[in-house]
Amino acid sequence: MRAILDHVGIAVRDLDASLAFFRDALGLVVERPEDVESQRVRAQFVHTGATSLELLAATAPDSPIAKFLETRGPGLHHITLRVDDIDAALAQLRERGVRLIDEVPRAGAEGARVAFIHPSSAQGVLVELKQARVGHSPLRSAAMTERPKTIALGDIEIVTVLDGYFYLDGGAMFGVVPKTFWEKKAPPDERNRIRMAMRCLLVLGGRTMLIDAGSGDKMSAKQAEIYRFERDYNLSHSLADVGMSPGAIDVVLATHLHFDHAGGFTERAEDGSLRPRFPRAQYVIRRGEWEDATHPNERTKGSYFVENYVPLADHQRLQLVDEDATIMPGVRVRRTGGHTMHHQMVMIESGGKTAVFAADLLPTAAHLPEVWVMGYDLYPLDTLNFKRAFLREAIEREYLIVFEHDPDIAAGYIREKDGKRYVEPV
Repeated sequence: MRAILDHVGIAVRDLDASLAFFRDALGLVVERPEDVESQRVRAQFVHTGATSLELLAATAPDSPIAKFLETRGPGLHHITLRVDDIDAALAQLRERGVRLIDEVPRAGAEGARVAFIHPSSAQGVLVELKQARVGHSPLRSAAMTERPKTIALGDIEIVTVLDGYFYLDGGAMFGVVPKTFWEKKAPPDERNRIRMAMRCLLVLGGRTMLIDAGSGDKMSAKQAEIYRFERDYNLSHSLADVGMSPGAIDVVLATHLHFDHAGGFTERAEDGSLRPRFPRAQYVIRRGEWEDATHPNERTKGSYFVENYVPLADHQRLQLVDEDATIMPGVRVRRTGGHTMHHQMVMIESGGKTAVFAADLLPTAAHLPEVWVMGYDLYPLDTLNFKRAFLREAIEREYLIVFEHDPDIAAGYIREKDGKRYVEPV
Protein backbone atom coordinates (compact mmCIF):
# COMPACT_ATOMS: atom_id res chain seq x y z
CA MET A 1 0.00 0.00 0.00
CA ARG A 2 1.23 3.47 -0.88
CA ALA A 3 -0.49 6.42 0.79
CA ILE A 4 -0.18 10.08 -0.24
CA LEU A 5 -1.32 13.10 1.75
CA ASP A 6 -4.54 14.31 0.13
CA HIS A 7 -5.78 16.96 2.57
CA VAL A 8 -6.01 18.06 6.19
CA GLY A 9 -9.44 18.33 7.82
CA ILE A 10 -10.18 21.30 10.11
CA ALA A 11 -13.33 21.50 12.23
CA VAL A 12 -14.93 24.98 12.21
CA ARG A 13 -17.99 26.48 13.81
CA ASP A 14 -18.79 28.89 10.96
CA LEU A 15 -17.63 28.36 7.37
CA ASP A 16 -18.17 31.99 6.37
CA ALA A 17 -16.14 33.26 9.30
CA SER A 18 -13.37 30.77 8.51
CA LEU A 19 -13.20 31.98 4.93
CA ALA A 20 -12.49 35.49 6.17
CA PHE A 21 -9.08 34.11 7.11
CA PHE A 22 -8.30 31.37 4.59
CA ARG A 23 -9.77 33.06 1.52
CA ASP A 24 -9.69 36.79 2.25
CA ALA A 25 -6.63 37.18 4.48
CA LEU A 26 -4.44 34.46 2.95
CA GLY A 27 -5.78 34.76 -0.61
CA LEU A 28 -6.37 31.00 -0.99
CA VAL A 29 -8.88 29.72 -3.54
CA VAL A 30 -11.89 27.77 -2.27
CA GLU A 31 -14.37 25.37 -3.82
CA ARG A 32 -18.10 25.42 -3.40
CA PRO A 33 -19.23 23.72 -0.16
CA GLU A 34 -20.59 20.18 -0.34
CA ASP A 35 -22.97 18.51 2.10
CA VAL A 36 -21.91 14.95 2.98
CA GLU A 37 -25.09 13.35 4.22
CA SER A 38 -23.44 10.20 5.57
CA GLN A 39 -21.42 12.26 8.03
CA ARG A 40 -23.86 15.17 8.51
CA VAL A 41 -21.19 17.69 7.66
CA ARG A 42 -20.64 20.50 5.19
CA ALA A 43 -17.19 20.32 3.61
CA GLN A 44 -15.37 23.12 1.81
CA PHE A 45 -11.98 22.54 0.22
CA VAL A 46 -9.30 25.25 0.27
CA HIS A 47 -6.46 24.93 -2.25
CA THR A 48 -2.90 25.16 -0.99
CA GLY A 49 -1.00 23.60 -3.90
CA ALA A 50 -0.40 19.85 -4.13
CA THR A 51 -2.67 19.23 -1.13
CA SER A 52 -5.70 21.00 0.35
CA LEU A 53 -7.41 21.97 3.56
CA GLU A 54 -10.94 20.70 4.17
CA LEU A 55 -13.05 22.97 6.35
CA LEU A 56 -15.75 20.97 8.15
CA ALA A 57 -18.92 22.41 9.70
CA ALA A 58 -21.64 20.34 11.34
CA THR A 59 -25.07 20.16 9.71
CA ALA A 60 -26.70 18.30 12.64
CA PRO A 61 -26.24 18.73 16.40
CA ASP A 62 -25.47 15.03 16.91
CA SER A 63 -22.95 14.69 14.08
CA PRO A 64 -19.33 13.65 14.78
CA ILE A 65 -18.09 17.15 13.93
CA ALA A 66 -20.62 18.76 16.28
CA LYS A 67 -19.46 16.47 19.11
CA PHE A 68 -15.82 17.23 18.31
CA LEU A 69 -16.46 20.98 18.44
CA GLU A 70 -18.36 20.61 21.71
CA THR A 71 -15.53 18.76 23.46
CA ARG A 72 -12.41 20.20 21.79
CA GLY A 73 -13.43 23.33 19.96
CA PRO A 74 -12.38 24.27 16.42
CA GLY A 75 -9.07 23.02 15.08
CA LEU A 76 -7.28 20.09 13.44
CA HIS A 77 -9.72 17.20 13.06
CA HIS A 78 -8.01 14.61 10.84
CA ILE A 79 -5.53 14.00 8.04
CA THR A 80 -6.55 12.21 4.86
CA LEU A 81 -4.27 9.83 3.01
CA ARG A 82 -5.12 8.88 -0.57
CA VAL A 83 -4.77 5.24 -1.63
CA ASP A 84 -5.39 3.52 -4.95
CA ASP A 85 -7.34 0.56 -3.50
CA ILE A 86 -9.04 1.26 -0.18
CA ASP A 87 -10.34 -2.31 0.24
CA ALA A 88 -6.83 -3.74 -0.10
CA ALA A 89 -5.49 -1.06 2.25
CA LEU A 90 -8.05 -1.92 4.94
CA ALA A 91 -7.29 -5.63 4.59
CA GLN A 92 -3.59 -4.96 5.03
CA LEU A 93 -4.24 -2.84 8.12
CA ARG A 94 -6.46 -5.51 9.67
CA GLU A 95 -3.70 -8.10 9.19
CA ARG A 96 -1.37 -5.83 11.14
CA GLY A 97 -3.83 -5.44 13.99
CA VAL A 98 -4.62 -1.78 13.30
CA ARG A 99 -7.82 -0.63 14.98
CA LEU A 100 -10.34 0.65 12.43
CA ILE A 101 -13.38 2.86 12.92
CA ASP A 102 -14.71 1.77 9.53
CA GLU A 103 -14.32 -1.90 8.65
CA VAL A 104 -15.78 -1.18 5.21
CA PRO A 105 -15.56 2.05 3.18
CA ARG A 106 -18.38 4.59 3.17
CA ALA A 107 -19.31 7.55 0.96
CA GLY A 108 -17.25 10.70 1.41
CA ALA A 109 -16.95 14.14 -0.18
CA GLU A 110 -16.42 14.39 -3.96
CA GLY A 111 -17.89 10.91 -4.46
CA ALA A 112 -14.85 9.27 -2.85
CA ARG A 113 -14.84 6.07 -0.79
CA VAL A 114 -13.42 6.71 2.69
CA ALA A 115 -12.67 4.88 5.92
CA PHE A 116 -11.29 6.10 9.24
CA ILE A 117 -8.49 4.60 11.36
CA HIS A 118 -8.87 4.92 15.12
CA PRO A 119 -6.52 7.49 16.71
CA SER A 120 -5.27 4.84 19.17
CA SER A 121 -3.44 3.16 16.28
CA ALA A 122 -2.10 6.41 14.78
CA GLN A 123 -0.36 8.20 17.63
CA GLY A 124 -3.52 10.01 18.65
CA VAL A 125 -4.30 11.31 15.16
CA LEU A 126 -7.59 10.56 13.38
CA VAL A 127 -6.57 9.26 9.95
CA GLU A 128 -8.92 8.98 6.98
CA LEU A 129 -8.16 6.77 4.00
CA LYS A 130 -9.59 7.93 0.71
CA GLN A 131 -10.00 6.34 -2.69
CA ALA A 132 -10.98 9.02 -5.21
CA ARG A 133 -13.82 8.23 -7.55
CA VAL A 134 -12.78 7.17 -11.04
CA GLY A 135 -12.04 10.15 -13.26
CA HIS A 136 -11.85 12.62 -10.37
CA SER A 137 -8.68 14.60 -9.80
CA PRO A 138 -7.37 14.33 -6.24
CA LEU A 139 -5.96 17.81 -6.59
CA ARG A 140 -9.43 19.32 -7.07
CA SER A 141 -10.91 21.05 -10.06
CA ALA A 142 -8.78 23.43 -12.06
CA ALA A 143 -11.80 25.71 -12.11
CA MET A 144 -10.99 26.58 -8.52
CA THR A 145 -7.26 27.13 -8.91
CA GLU A 146 -6.78 29.91 -11.45
CA ARG A 147 -8.99 32.46 -13.14
CA PRO A 148 -7.82 34.89 -15.84
CA LYS A 149 -5.33 37.51 -14.73
CA THR A 150 -4.98 40.85 -16.53
CA ILE A 151 -1.73 42.83 -16.59
CA ALA A 152 -1.42 46.31 -18.13
CA LEU A 153 1.66 46.79 -20.26
CA GLY A 154 1.69 50.33 -21.67
CA ASP A 155 -1.00 50.44 -24.34
CA ILE A 156 -1.33 46.67 -24.40
CA GLU A 157 -3.21 44.41 -22.01
CA ILE A 158 -2.11 40.81 -21.52
CA VAL A 159 -4.47 38.28 -19.97
CA THR A 160 -3.49 34.81 -18.78
CA VAL A 161 -6.09 32.21 -19.75
CA LEU A 162 -6.04 28.54 -18.80
CA ASP A 163 -6.79 25.31 -20.64
CA GLY A 164 -6.54 23.33 -17.42
CA TYR A 165 -3.74 21.10 -16.18
CA PHE A 166 -2.00 17.89 -17.12
CA TYR A 167 0.78 15.73 -15.70
CA LEU A 168 4.21 14.83 -17.09
CA ASP A 169 6.94 12.61 -15.74
CA GLY A 170 8.97 14.61 -13.21
CA GLY A 171 12.25 13.03 -14.21
CA ALA A 172 11.73 13.96 -17.85
CA MET A 173 10.72 17.50 -16.86
CA PHE A 174 14.00 18.08 -15.03
CA GLY A 175 16.41 16.03 -17.12
CA VAL A 176 19.69 15.23 -15.36
CA VAL A 177 18.66 16.94 -12.09
CA PRO A 178 18.27 14.29 -9.34
CA LYS A 179 14.79 13.76 -7.97
CA THR A 180 15.96 14.60 -4.45
CA PHE A 181 16.33 18.22 -5.66
CA TRP A 182 13.35 18.75 -7.96
CA GLU A 183 10.69 16.96 -5.89
CA LYS A 184 10.99 19.72 -3.27
CA LYS A 185 9.79 22.24 -5.85
CA ALA A 186 7.40 20.02 -7.81
CA PRO A 187 5.94 17.18 -5.70
CA PRO A 188 5.16 14.16 -7.90
CA ASP A 189 2.09 11.94 -7.76
CA GLU A 190 2.18 8.19 -7.20
CA ARG A 191 3.31 7.67 -10.80
CA ASN A 192 6.12 10.23 -10.56
CA ARG A 193 4.19 12.81 -12.60
CA ILE A 194 4.13 16.50 -11.76
CA ARG A 195 1.24 18.88 -12.26
CA MET A 196 1.59 21.32 -15.17
CA ALA A 197 -0.61 24.24 -16.16
CA MET A 198 -1.59 24.81 -19.78
CA ARG A 199 -1.54 28.58 -19.55
CA CYS A 200 -2.11 30.58 -22.73
CA LEU A 201 -1.90 34.33 -23.25
CA LEU A 202 -4.34 36.83 -24.70
CA VAL A 203 -2.76 40.00 -26.05
CA LEU A 204 -5.16 42.91 -26.48
CA GLY A 205 -3.71 45.69 -28.59
CA GLY A 206 -4.33 46.81 -32.16
CA ARG A 207 -5.61 43.29 -32.75
CA THR A 208 -6.66 40.43 -30.50
CA MET A 209 -4.07 37.69 -30.32
CA LEU A 210 -4.03 34.33 -28.55
CA ILE A 211 -0.65 32.71 -27.92
CA ASP A 212 -0.89 28.90 -27.77
CA ALA A 213 -4.15 27.11 -26.97
CA GLY A 214 -3.43 24.19 -24.64
CA SER A 215 -4.29 20.58 -25.41
CA GLY A 216 -7.90 21.02 -26.50
CA ASP A 217 -10.34 18.14 -26.09
CA LYS A 218 -9.47 15.77 -28.93
CA MET A 219 -7.27 13.50 -26.83
CA SER A 220 -8.05 9.80 -26.69
CA ALA A 221 -9.00 7.93 -23.53
CA LYS A 222 -5.51 6.42 -23.46
CA GLN A 223 -3.88 9.86 -23.69
CA ALA A 224 -6.19 11.18 -20.98
CA GLU A 225 -5.08 8.34 -18.70
CA ILE A 226 -1.38 8.82 -19.45
CA TYR A 227 -1.37 12.58 -18.99
CA ARG A 228 -4.09 12.83 -16.32
CA PHE A 229 -5.78 15.87 -17.80
CA GLU A 230 -7.71 18.19 -15.48
CA ARG A 231 -9.86 20.26 -17.79
CA ASP A 232 -13.12 20.75 -15.90
CA TYR A 233 -12.23 24.41 -16.34
CA ASN A 234 -10.57 24.96 -19.70
CA LEU A 235 -9.82 27.56 -22.35
CA SER A 236 -13.45 27.90 -23.37
CA HIS A 237 -14.43 28.82 -19.83
CA SER A 238 -11.42 31.07 -19.35
CA LEU A 239 -12.11 33.04 -22.54
CA ALA A 240 -15.78 33.35 -21.61
CA ASP A 241 -14.77 34.74 -18.22
CA VAL A 242 -13.11 37.69 -19.97
CA GLY A 243 -15.95 38.14 -22.45
CA MET A 244 -14.02 36.72 -25.40
CA SER A 245 -15.59 34.42 -27.98
CA PRO A 246 -13.59 32.24 -30.42
CA GLY A 247 -14.77 34.44 -33.26
CA ALA A 248 -13.21 37.52 -31.66
CA ILE A 249 -9.64 36.21 -32.01
CA ASP A 250 -7.75 37.79 -34.92
CA VAL A 251 -4.41 36.00 -34.60
CA VAL A 252 -3.36 32.71 -33.02
CA LEU A 253 0.40 32.51 -32.52
CA ALA A 254 2.23 29.23 -31.88
CA THR A 255 5.39 28.99 -29.80
CA HIS A 256 5.72 25.45 -31.19
CA LEU A 257 3.38 22.62 -32.15
CA HIS A 258 3.54 20.08 -29.32
CA PHE A 259 0.13 18.76 -28.32
CA ASP A 260 -0.05 20.67 -25.02
CA HIS A 261 0.42 23.96 -26.88
CA ALA A 262 -1.34 23.38 -30.21
CA GLY A 263 -4.01 20.78 -29.42
CA GLY A 264 -6.55 23.56 -28.97
CA PHE A 265 -5.91 25.02 -32.42
CA THR A 266 -8.53 22.73 -33.99
CA GLU A 267 -11.81 21.11 -32.96
CA ARG A 268 -14.17 18.44 -34.23
CA ALA A 269 -17.31 19.57 -36.01
CA GLU A 270 -20.62 17.76 -35.46
CA ASP A 271 -19.94 15.55 -38.49
CA GLY A 272 -16.57 14.51 -37.01
CA SER A 273 -14.44 16.57 -39.38
CA LEU A 274 -11.66 18.80 -38.09
CA ARG A 275 -11.76 22.57 -38.41
CA PRO A 276 -9.95 25.63 -36.98
CA ARG A 277 -11.28 26.37 -33.51
CA PHE A 278 -10.95 30.14 -34.00
CA PRO A 279 -12.74 30.66 -37.33
CA ARG A 280 -11.60 34.22 -38.13
CA ALA A 281 -8.04 33.91 -36.92
CA GLN A 282 -4.90 33.67 -38.95
CA TYR A 283 -2.65 31.05 -37.34
CA VAL A 284 0.99 32.15 -37.34
CA ILE A 285 3.56 29.34 -37.14
CA ARG A 286 7.31 29.28 -37.75
CA ARG A 287 8.06 27.53 -41.05
CA GLY A 288 10.79 25.29 -39.65
CA GLU A 289 8.51 24.15 -36.82
CA TRP A 290 5.76 23.41 -39.35
CA GLU A 291 8.12 21.27 -41.41
CA ASP A 292 9.32 19.33 -38.36
CA ALA A 293 5.78 18.85 -37.03
CA THR A 294 4.39 17.61 -40.34
CA HIS A 295 7.32 15.18 -40.74
CA PRO A 296 7.82 13.76 -37.23
CA ASN A 297 10.46 11.12 -36.55
CA GLU A 298 10.66 8.29 -34.03
CA ARG A 299 11.70 10.70 -31.27
CA THR A 300 9.16 13.45 -31.95
CA LYS A 301 5.99 11.61 -33.02
CA GLY A 302 4.83 11.28 -29.42
CA SER A 303 4.41 15.08 -29.16
CA TYR A 304 3.36 16.09 -32.69
CA PHE A 305 -0.19 15.18 -33.78
CA VAL A 306 -1.09 16.37 -37.27
CA GLU A 307 -4.81 16.71 -36.48
CA ASN A 308 -3.92 19.72 -34.34
CA TYR A 309 -2.53 21.85 -37.18
CA VAL A 310 -2.79 20.35 -40.69
CA PRO A 311 -6.50 21.36 -40.89
CA LEU A 312 -5.35 24.99 -40.61
CA ALA A 313 -3.69 24.71 -44.00
CA ASP A 314 -6.69 22.86 -45.42
CA HIS A 315 -8.94 25.81 -44.41
CA GLN A 316 -6.48 28.49 -45.62
CA ARG A 317 -5.96 29.78 -42.07
CA LEU A 318 -2.19 29.22 -41.97
CA GLN A 319 0.55 31.85 -42.13
CA LEU A 320 4.19 30.71 -41.98
CA VAL A 321 7.02 33.00 -40.89
CA ASP A 322 10.67 32.31 -41.61
CA GLU A 323 12.59 34.51 -39.19
CA ASP A 324 12.20 36.49 -35.99
CA ALA A 325 9.49 38.96 -36.93
CA THR A 326 6.95 41.44 -35.60
CA ILE A 327 3.56 39.71 -35.74
CA MET A 328 1.54 42.77 -34.75
CA PRO A 329 2.55 46.13 -33.24
CA GLY A 330 4.28 45.46 -29.94
CA VAL A 331 4.50 41.69 -30.40
CA ARG A 332 7.46 39.88 -31.93
CA VAL A 333 8.76 36.33 -31.92
CA ARG A 334 12.30 35.28 -31.03
CA ARG A 335 13.71 31.84 -31.76
CA THR A 336 15.23 30.04 -28.78
CA GLY A 337 15.77 26.58 -30.23
CA GLY A 338 16.62 23.87 -27.72
CA HIS A 339 13.25 22.36 -26.89
CA THR A 340 12.65 21.94 -30.60
CA MET A 341 14.88 23.28 -33.34
CA HIS A 342 12.49 26.15 -34.06
CA HIS A 343 10.91 26.72 -30.66
CA GLN A 344 10.22 30.42 -30.13
CA MET A 345 9.23 32.72 -27.30
CA VAL A 346 7.11 35.86 -27.64
CA MET A 347 8.28 39.37 -26.69
CA ILE A 348 5.52 41.87 -25.89
CA GLU A 349 6.66 45.49 -25.63
CA SER A 350 4.75 48.68 -24.86
CA GLY A 351 5.20 51.80 -22.77
CA GLY A 352 8.84 51.00 -22.06
CA LYS A 353 7.89 47.64 -20.51
CA THR A 354 8.50 44.13 -21.78
CA ALA A 355 6.71 40.87 -21.03
CA VAL A 356 8.00 37.55 -22.31
CA PHE A 357 5.92 34.45 -22.91
CA ALA A 358 8.81 32.03 -22.48
CA ALA A 359 6.94 28.79 -23.35
CA ASP A 360 9.21 25.76 -22.86
CA LEU A 361 12.44 27.70 -22.45
CA LEU A 362 11.30 28.32 -18.85
CA PRO A 363 8.27 26.04 -18.46
CA THR A 364 8.02 26.67 -14.71
CA ALA A 365 9.63 28.90 -12.10
CA ALA A 366 11.41 25.79 -10.82
CA HIS A 367 13.42 25.72 -14.07
CA LEU A 368 15.24 28.93 -13.20
CA PRO A 369 18.70 27.34 -12.61
CA GLU A 370 20.56 27.30 -15.90
CA VAL A 371 21.27 23.57 -15.88
CA TRP A 372 17.69 22.59 -15.00
CA VAL A 373 16.85 21.63 -18.58
CA MET A 374 14.07 19.24 -19.60
CA GLY A 375 14.83 15.75 -20.79
CA TYR A 376 12.17 16.45 -23.44
CA ASP A 377 14.43 19.05 -25.08
CA LEU A 378 15.75 17.79 -28.40
CA TYR A 379 18.80 20.07 -28.24
CA PRO A 380 19.56 20.55 -24.52
CA LEU A 381 22.87 22.34 -25.01
CA ASP A 382 21.13 24.91 -27.21
CA THR A 383 18.59 25.41 -24.41
CA LEU A 384 21.41 25.86 -21.90
CA ASN A 385 23.28 28.41 -24.00
CA PHE A 386 20.22 30.50 -24.88
CA LYS A 387 18.87 30.31 -21.34
CA ARG A 388 22.16 31.46 -19.81
CA ALA A 389 22.20 34.64 -21.91
CA PHE A 390 18.46 35.26 -21.65
CA LEU A 391 18.32 35.05 -17.86
CA ARG A 392 20.98 37.75 -17.54
CA GLU A 393 19.07 39.89 -20.05
CA ALA A 394 15.74 39.34 -18.25
CA ILE A 395 17.21 40.38 -14.90
CA GLU A 396 19.00 43.47 -16.21
CA ARG A 397 16.05 44.69 -18.30
CA GLU A 398 13.33 43.69 -15.83
CA TYR A 399 11.29 41.53 -18.16
CA LEU A 400 7.99 40.22 -16.83
CA ILE A 401 8.09 36.46 -17.48
CA VAL A 402 4.83 34.59 -18.11
CA PHE A 403 5.20 30.89 -17.25
CA GLU A 404 3.18 28.61 -19.47
CA HIS A 405 3.36 25.46 -17.33
CA ASP A 406 3.89 26.54 -13.72
CA PRO A 407 0.83 25.33 -11.76
CA ASP A 408 1.03 28.12 -9.19
CA ILE A 409 2.94 31.13 -10.58
CA ALA A 410 1.42 32.72 -13.67
CA ALA A 411 3.97 35.53 -14.06
CA GLY A 412 6.82 37.20 -12.24
CA TYR A 413 10.12 39.04 -12.37
CA ILE A 414 13.44 37.21 -12.10
CA ARG A 415 15.53 38.73 -9.33
CA GLU A 416 19.07 38.07 -8.15
CA LYS A 417 20.40 38.54 -4.62
CA ASP A 418 23.69 37.34 -3.16
CA GLY A 419 24.28 35.30 -6.29
CA LYS A 420 20.94 33.46 -6.05
CA ARG A 421 18.11 33.87 -8.50
CA TYR A 422 14.44 33.70 -7.64
CA VAL A 423 11.05 34.68 -9.07
CA GLU A 424 9.10 37.56 -7.61
CA PRO A 425 5.51 36.64 -8.52
CA VAL A 426 3.09 39.23 -9.88
